Order: sequence, then structure tokens, then C-alpha cells
Amino acid sequence: MASGRELQPAALQELLDQIVTRTVAGMGAHAGALFLLEPGGEVLVLDASVGMPTGFVSLLRRLQVAGVADSPLAEAILQRHPVWVDSGEEFARRYPQLALTFPFVGAVAAAPLVAGSRVWGVMLVLFSQKSPAPDARAQGRFTTAARCIAVLLRDAAEAGHSLQPGLSARLLPPAPAHPSAPAHSQAAADFIAALPEGACRLDVRGRITFVDHTAADLLGESIPHLLGARVWEAVPWLSPASYRLRYQAAVASQLPTSYTVNQPRTGRELLFQLYPDRTGVSLRISAATDATHSPDELAVGAGTAPGPAGLDAHYHMMRLSGGLAAAASVDEVVDLVAGHLLVTLHAQAFALLVAEAGRVRAVGHHGFSPELVDLVDHAPLASDLPLPGLTTGAPVWGLPQGVPSFFADRAELRAAYPESADIDDGLGAWAWLPLMASGQYFGVCVVGYRQPRSFTLQERATLTAISALISQSLDRARQYDAKHQLAEGLQAGLLPRTLPAMHGLDVAARYLPASHGMEVGGDFYDLIRLSDTEAAAVIGDVQGHGVSAAGLMGEVRTAVHAYAVAGATSGEVLAHTNHLFNDLDPGLLASCLYAHIDPVRHIAQLSTAGHCPPLLRRPDLHTDILAAPPGPLLGVDPAAEYPTADIPLPPGTLLVLYTDGLIETPGTDHDTALTGLAAVLSEATGPLDNIADTLVAHAQPSGDRSDDTALLLLKAC
Repeated sequence: MASGRELQPAALQELLDQIVTRTVAGMGAHAGALFLLEPGGEVLVLDASVGMPTGFVSLLRRLQVAGVADSPLAEAILQRHPVWVDSGEEFARRYPQLALTFPFVGAVAAAPLVAGSRVWGVMLVLFSQKSPAPDARAQGRFTTAARCIAVLLRDAAEAGHSLQPGLSARLLPPAPAHPSAPAHSQAAADFIAALPEGACRLDVRGRITFVDHTAADLLGESIPHLLGARVWEAVPWLSPASYRLRYQAAVASQLPTSYTVNQPRTGRELLFQLYPDRTGVSLRISAATDATHSPDELAVGAGTAPGPAGLDAHYHMMRLSGGLAAAASVDEVVDLVAGHLLVTLHAQAFALLVAEAGRVRAVGHHGFSPELVDLVDHAPLASDLPLPGLTTGAPVWGLPQGVPSFFADRAELRAAYPESADIDDGLGAWAWLPLMASGQYFGVCVVGYRQPRSFTLQERATLTAISALISQSLDRARQYDAKHQLAEGLQAGLLPRTLPAMHGLDVAARYLPASHGMEVGGDFYDLIRLSDTEAAAVIGDVQGHGVSAAGLMGEVRTAVHAYAVAGATSGEVLAHTNHLFNDLDPGLLASCLYAHIDPVRHIAQLSTAGHCPPLLRRPDLHTDILAAPPGPLLGVDPAAEYPTADIPLPPGTLLVLYTDGLIETPGTDHDTALTGLAAVLSEATGPLDNIADTLVAHAQPSGDRSDDTALLLLKAC
């Protein structure tokens, strides 16, 4: 083999093409590709491919290495050694997101092109789902080819003529399956001509390389018009994208498929049967009859071939995949699975079962009877439940080593799990898919079909990929829910459980956590009984979120309570609390408003530490925005003083204290929001609880809150 230093770019390119083509053929693979890394090592460019349909080539033309981190390509580059994936199911488990985009892949081999200290690219070889995984000899051939390509690329670069990818990827012809034509070609032609079916041969680009008279007549076109053209371009009524995708699916999967089409000129229904190999597709065309037509006769998998139904399933698959990546709670995961999984898989039932505290918990289900769900939900894991995967002693609920289980009919299910004979769930086929996170099994996803069915290799790979995505999303969601519950519990523990009943004072309060995020907030409120006739109302907001803010909020609330009970005035309570706050040196600030209320004398003494101005609704329903004498935020100046102001509270007067979450509205300035809130308060009627709900609903009509919100209403009686 010539050195890369001696070869000009065109000759080097031709030599690399030969290596790729021969390697793919020699390994018994059906497709392969050569990717080159652009300078900088961030972008992979598809330089040449063999055996790949054009639709998939376009998806792989330019790839960000960081964008394909969860792929054999990036794995080979980052680890600098070949990556071997032995089957489509293993591919789906290891790369679930990629498997949903390319559900036809079987075994995969990817080798980095390493020469010297540099990675020059990646060589990729794909096997069909019906092909055996590469053996040791094939693996040796592959790594040798990758090493040779890397050395050629390095030598060419050192000689000053680096190989640059062209404007488009080159589609290489596969090595011929039959190197020499048979001597009895005329006999073969006579045999084909005598058949009632039409015969057509397409290459990997979809171009017609052979068509007989019967096929041409059924298509309604002449042989010269058809030869050399892509079938969906030469025959107008086969131009919809769904038919082109059928062909590409057959080439990519190397599995036969079939579909029917109405011939618009004759009104006849034609049956198209596609038989792929690594050099293209043999196409049989015949009139669809009861004897020859079965909707799923040769289908890659019911509902998975990319016809109209398949395109709809592909849409739901992408929606499910994208939604699971963003789901933040268990309920969101369940809703996504219910909304898209059954449509995608043409299934009728599903259940998500997880292990919690030694028991089974059904976190989501559809299509199973309530009685059956009740039987499983909260049952001990060690109990002898008459269900597959939940039997005593069965490893990981009957899914050994996390391998999915598929049951084509009830006989198969009964053979594997005899105890299931006592259960009638109205289904005829099942897929039991393990849910795994960080190498640990935590549950199963059950998918059920009403009718018996054989699970094809592609369907098994798709189901495995979906279960991997559900596992990742459900694990994240469960952690989120647990932390969110913990945060809510901490918040509830720091706020008063009840407010004391006071003579001459009607009170109501609300606390609403932020809609997004799971950290506890720093908003707080309290009503403190000072005597039989006096009370103190306090509301505040510690800067930030999280445990630190919540802990500081608890200390502030405790300090205010202690100074208030000790008999300090409003200004003194805030001054003492501020001094303590500064001693703590938390690195945070806090706002606070304190009101000493005397319902008997109908007066309130207010003092504020940089807090939102309270609202005062008079008995005539006119509402004022009170301008209490300002004091600095807690934590700014340890020697700060806080002035006070006396506010009259005749019977019927309503004092409203709140935190800024109530008036923070995107696109609305602070003063406008506050004026609008005051106007709503003037119109609000009914019990105090109803008024509190009205204020919250006005401020956050969608229920979406960017910050915590505390609200305290006090009405003089």
C-alpha cells in the first residue's frame, strides 16, 4: 500500500474508499461510514458512506462531538479505542436517544482513527438486526483498517496535502454480491418474464437498476423512463415522503417490509414487497388479493414502518423522547407515557411499577383494571403475587440481569410464569421492561397488547430504548419529588401551623412556594399573642432560597417573637433583630415589617425594614398604600434605628401585609402592580379567606410563581 506522503488527495481519497468498502464487505456488515474530525476536534464530518440510504446520510453529515456524547462515535473518540455493540437491544440500552432516531440498527462497531497523538476521525460499521455480531477475525480486520486509514491521513497531512471532506458526503457503491454474472442470464430473464408479479431492483440510493415489463405495466411507466431514476421520482403517485421512508427503512434495517398503494390510473390496489441486502433492494409488485395481502405480512413491526401511521408514531416517539428529557416530576413522566407511549407502540395498556420501602408501587398505569392495579399496588416485594416479574425469589421482579422479557401470547407467559394463569387482564401479549438507574434496578415498565403478536427485532430494540429513557426520566423525577417534598416539609415546619384567635381581630394567611425549582424559600409570616387584647403581626423575606435562607428565616422569626413578647416597641423589635442578624453575619439580607396591633384602642404601630408597603382598606372600601417610615434592610447596618408610625384601625378596617412575590409580574413595573392590587382589594367582598384567594388569583392568574409568596390579612372587628 502506498504511503500517504506519496498520494495526491484524489488518489488518497480513492484508496480510503476502497478500504472502507472492502472492510464493510469483509466483515459481513451492510453499511459503513468514514468520519473526519475538523481541526479543533469539535465537529465530525461524514466524508464517505457505503450501504446507507440518502435520508440517513443527511442526518449524519455534520455532528458536534459534544452533541453526540451519548453515542459510539464520541465514545470511540474520547476513549481512543474501538467500541463494540453486539446487538440492537444492547445498542438501545446503551444509547436510547440515538436508538429512537435509528431504530433499525443491530450490531455496531466504531473505531477511532488514531495516529501519533491525534485522533483524525472515526470509522463506523453497521450490521443489520438479522446479522451476527462481528467475531474476533472481523474485529481484527476492522481495527487494522482503522489504523491504516489513520496513518494515511497523518502522512498526507505531514506532506502538506491534508484530506478535506467534500461539499457533500460521497456515497460509495457496495462491493458486488456476485462478482461475475451467471452464464445462464437468459434463462433467468425468461423465468422472471413468466411470473405474474413485477420485478424491480433498486440500488442503495433508490435508483432503478432493473425493471421488467410486468413491473413497468403495473407502475404505468415505460422501462426507459424508469431505468436510472429513483422510483419515487419516476412514478408521481409514489412521490409522498412516506413511500421513500419505507424504502430507506428497509435499507437501513436490512429487514423485509411490505405495504399497499392504490394505483390512481387503474384504481387497482398494488402490493409492494421490499427485500433488502447490502447492495440495494429487490422489489416485487403485484395486485393485492386476499391470498397475497396481509397488512403486517412482512412489516418491520406493526406500526413501525414509516408509512402514514409510522410517521404519526415517529412524531409521538420524538414528543415522548423530548418530553421525558425535560420532565421534572413523576406525574409529568406518567402523563407523557400515557399520552405518547401507547400511540407510538400501538399498545393498549401500560404500567410503571417501582420498588419503595420493600413494596411495589404503581406510579402510573392505563388500560389495566382497577382490581388488578389494587392487587399490585403497595404489595410487599417478597409476596407471591401471581404476576410475571413479581414472584418470590425472582431476581429483580423476574427480569434476570435487567434483560427485557417479551411474551407473544398467553401460552408463552404461562410457560415462564405458571402463577399468571390465575390472572385475566384481557391482554394477549406483553413486554416487561426493566427500569434501571446507575446500574441498579428499581422497577419495571409493563406494556400490554390486546392481541397476540410476535415482537420483531426492531420492536424489541425500540421498546428497550424507550424503557431506558423512561428509567432515566423517572429516576430524576422521583429524586425531584423527594427533594421537593422535603423542602415543603421544611418550609411548613418553619411557618406557624395555626394563627391564634384574637378578640376584635379577624385574620387569614396564605403561603405559596415558587412554581419552579425545589428549594425552600425565605418568606415568612407570624401572628404573636402579646396579651389578651394585643397582638403583633410580622412578615418578612430573607434573600435567596435553599436551606441557608430557610434556616436564617427561622432564626429571624424566633428573634422577632422573643423581642415582641419581652415588651419591645415595634422599632425596638426590628432594631434588636437587626443587631442579632448582623452578629450572625450570614452574608444575606432580609426585609421585615412589624405591626403592634391593639384592637381595643383601634390602633396599630408599624415599623419596616425595607419591606413592601402594606395596604390599608378603610371601612368605606377605599384602599391606601401606606408609606410607613422606611428603615434599612436587616443585615445592612448593625446600629440602624427603625422609626414607627401609628395607623388608626377602626372596626371594618383591613390591613394587608405581603411579600414581593405577590406583586412581581413579568412585564409589569412594581408601582403599576401595586396600584392594581389595591384596586382589586377595594372591590373584594366576602369572608377574609375569600378576599385572600382573590388577591392571590389576581396577582398570579396562571398559578405560575417565580418567587415565594406570603400574605397576611388582619381585619379589625
